[in-house]
Amino acid sequence: MALRLLLTLTLWAGRSSCRGREDLPAAPAQPRVHCQAFRYPLAVDCSWTLPPAADSTGPTSFIATYRLGVAAHGESQPCLQQKPEATSCSIPDIQMFSMVPYMLNVTAVHPGGISSSFVPFVPEHIIKPDPPEEVRLSPLPGQQLEVQWGPPKSWPFPEIFSLKYWIRYRRQGTSRFRQVGPIEATSFTLRAVRPRARYHIQVAAQDLTDYGELSDWSHPATVSVTLGK
Repeated sequence: MALRLLLTLTLWAGRSSCRGREDLPAAPAQPRVHCQAFRYPLAVDCSWTLPPAADSTGPTSFIATYRLGVAAHGESQPCLQQKPEATSCSIPDIQMFSMVPYMLNVTAVHPGGISSSFVPFVPEHIIKPDPPEEVRLSPLPGQQLEVQWGPPKSWPFPEIFSLKYWIRYRRQGTSRFRQVGPIEATSFTLRAVRPRARYHIQVAAQDLTDYGELSDWSHPATVSVTLGK
């Protein structure tokens, strides 16, 4: 009899515990954070998204801080936000070529609780310039095509922190790109292009010393006249 009573009490406690966990609100989702140094070395810019919570209808604010080093006792600084509800922030005056990574902490303050994400990064490893701008095409005599462009305006010191470039191009009516690079100048002449054809050309940029990754491709530029005429 005592054994049966003990078993009944155990099963009842288990069901009560399960019901209690089901009644609790779901834990808030963590922010998904992405950092990029597209205006190196002036700053690192970070942004984040937050998956919507099924039971959350109120506003969400964010607290973003960073420190140099992963040790918990390091001094934290605010990652600059325009307002508490903003989903982006900037870290100015970054320390270049540091062997110690930065640590970013983004905390989301929900109506039902808080959640945090910690993201370590080294600025040089996340360099990704914006695409080159003002891509221009000019046909030249002898079945040649001159391509000119400018560095992205968001890249602050192109004379000091130089970029290198890649060109990809395709003839209208084809889907396959050909690629040329790296090129350290901001112009290039494509030779042996077909007469009476149109070409679509894009340019991408990367830090000259191979830090980080290639930019996205620029908007396509199309030659404005028919070659060969």
